[in-house]
Amino acid sequence: MNILVLNCGSSSLKFQVINVTQETIDQNAEDLLAKGVIERIGSQSLITLKPTGRKTQKKALPFRNHAQAIDFVLKWLVSEDSDVTAISKLSDIQSVGHRVVHGGEKFSKSVLINDEVIEGIEDCIDLAPLHNPANLDGIAAIEQILGKGVPQAAVFDTAFHSEMPQDSYLYPIPYQFYRRYKIRRYGFHGTSHRYISYRYRFLTNTPKSETNIITLHLGNGCSACAIREGKSADTSMGMTPLEGLTMGTRTGDIDPAILEYLHLKEGITYSHLFNMLNKQSGLLGISGLTNDMRELLEEEEENQDRRASLAIDIFCRRVRKYIGAYLANMNGADAIIFSGGIGENSATIRSRICQNLSWFGVAIDEERNQSMSGGNEGIISTSDSKVKLVVIPTNEELLIARDTYRCVEGII
Repeated sequence: MNILVLNCGSSSLKFQVINVTQETIDQNAEDLLAKGVIERIGSQSLITLKPTGRKTQKKALPFRNHAQAIDFVLKWLVSEDSDVTAISKLSDIQSVGHRVVHGGEKFSKSVLINDEVIEGIEDCIDLAPLHNPANLDGIAAIEQILGKGVPQAAVFDTAFHSEMPQDSYLYPIPYQFYRRYKIRRYGFHGTSHRYISYRYRFLTNTPKSETNIITLHLGNGCSACAIREGKSADTSMGMTPLEGLTMGTRTGDIDPAILEYLHLKEGITYSHLFNMLNKQSGLLGISGLTNDMRELLEEEEENQDRRASLAIDIFCRRVRKYIGAYLANMNGADAIIFSGGIGENSATIRSRICQNLSWFGVAIDEERNQSMSGGNEGIISTSDSKVKLVVIPTNEELLIARDTYRCVEGII
């Protein structure tokens, strides 16, 4: 089954085309046909297209909305420019899987999309105002272009965390607000954490019921997850993706009274405050330079920039703090797993995060650590480390494709 995977961000579109069958799932051997990304939707958009085994294509075109971007991708897939032999006409795309950020309490697993599901996603717009509308735009565009006969599936970021216990997901505010408005911690990056957990089990031949690990999705957006007996027991992001670790432009955890204080002192409106917390804080806010960890590490090494170093230290300290908390709440873990753009590629950050974890029996092997990047996976801890340190590149699109196949086949 040729499956188009779409990830519609607020101003971006990522896609992959993956051929999936039950046999390829069993053998972990799905065929990636093409992938790409369109950035800056709403203005002059930057387009990167990569047919598997062929040169990357880059161009710039104006796209007003996601519908135009998706229409472009579909036309490219069936054109000679893409040269994707398995896709010569639109009917060769047999189903479409969508990453949907927020499913609230209603969706605890991936589902085929119908009118009821669309209504449920719309009901969660208040919880993810930047993301769910874009996800809905992608669903509508596919139906308009490919028709209602092509099945579509929704794969929710929040679904993996839906089994968290109440003492993990409830906030200590009056309980009536949870009853009225479902104010609680939902968690995000769930598809990534689920893939990392699956891949760890595959590599180590560990049964799901015996999988007790801490997974770290570290990129521009960051989250940690405590996985106990193969299920999400706790995670750092909350009702929105703003809570938790220090991120590229997001604060992570802060004292909420800061908002009232700044409002009174500076006269900043709450909408501007939340924009600041989401888009002007984190690594960017502390360094005053960039939200890109690679650039911060260069500034620290080449220019000894104090604020670049400070931003990196705060980032690593917050990750280490969550690791310690999860090790305490889980009574230990078998492995700590690094993933995401930073987690997969920065040996320096992995090393600095692991500082002061020796009390827990964590010991990193620097030679292994330095050799692990660029899509490689493997153990980076010493042979006598009580807790394994592992690098596993995430692959959310693969899980979305698999879930879409299972939804269409009625397996989920």
